[in-house]
Amino acid sequence: MRFGAIIGGLLGLALSVWLLQNYGVGRILALLANAGWFGVLSVIAFHLPQIVASALGWCAITGPATPRPPVRTYLLLRWIREGVNNLLPVAQIGGEFVAARLLQRHGMKLAPAIAATVADLTMEMLTQIAFTLLGLVLLLQTVADSGIAGYVISGLALAATLAAGFLAAQWFGLASAIESTLLRLGRALGWAGTANVKGLHDALIACYRSPARVAQSALWHMISWLLGGIEVCLALHFLGHDVGLVPGLIIESLGQALKAAGFAVPGALGIQEGGYIIIGQLFGLSPETAIALSLMRRLREVTLGIPALLAWPRAEARPVVDAEGRPIIRAEAYPVVADARPSVVAEARPVLVAEARPILDAEARPIIHPEIAPVVQPMPGLAR
Repeated sequence: MRFGAIIGGLLGLALSVWLLQNYGVGRILALLANAGWFGVLSVIAFHLPQIVASALGWCAITGPATPRPPVRTYLLLRWIREGVNNLLPVAQIGGEFVAARLLQRHGMKLAPAIAATVADLTMEMLTQIAFTLLGLVLLLQTVADSGIAGYVISGLALAATLAAGFLAAQWFGLASAIESTLLRLGRALGWAGTANVKGLHDALIACYRSPARVAQSALWHMISWLLGGIEVCLALHFLGHDVGLVPGLIIESLGQALKAAGFAVPGALGIQEGGYIIIGQLFGLSPETAIALSLMRRLREVTLGIPALLAWPRAEARPVVDAEGRPIIRAEAYPVVADARPSVVAEARPVLVAEARPILDAEARPIIHPEIAPVVQPMPGLAR
């Protein structure tokens, strides 16, 4: 997978460079300069409510049986999760692995942490399909004779089929099969850590059993997607090309669909830019404006992503805590002391048996106490 991500990243980078050269780097940078730092910072700041909404959707779908970390933990981990997916060559899904591990370090057991992250990813996928469908309906109402509508419908049908299959596989035992395989593998190879995935299937199903919790998660994720459409309108405003809310939602929904289709390319390099060019032309956006829009959003990803990546090792290094923030002291953290029973000698002084130095009398001669004879060896040259 890593090799494929590297190849995809190189191809995406080559496509991005070609687009910049073909449409003029100078003209694109001039558009960004017109937006100014205030415009770029406004777009960056506007993304923060989307992180909050996505984190609340993740928190909502977490199963009821496991004590959940506070909302601020989900906010932190959602921020790190996006940074990993946007900036590292992990095919846009590596952040979920990181998030599940960090959830465990914040008080959840491994199986519920994995289940909550998989369920959240599923809800994000399903709501993105609904958002893309909304964008398609708006597109057909706004630009009835669009040549890309047929491609979008085909891609949407494929995505819906894959999402339904993924959800059905979870419900009918995919997690159970993975759990059983890992447990057998751990027993065969002596990996004690695989025992932590026990209960994965039950934890995953528990995430979906409450319709209210599922609906709440879907609502928060849909709000996040809709805020992305407003972000497009805001960015285009600073680039000097105002569009209404409907075109902004169409550009965002279809652009995100194309980005998801290019999941094998880290950061959707080149895919995002090409998608904005194709969709933007339906609303009078020049290719230069479309690429500038993409670059403004990439500036946002870098500005928020780099601090997130710097926060990741710190989150990994923190002590493992329970759901109430109290440190969990593992058994291996305690020093192993052999038979540390107190033994009282002539001076009525408690002496730990585990001490490796001999006990001396008033004349500095070793005292061989019966209880510590196996521990303290006689010094060479001394008679018993």
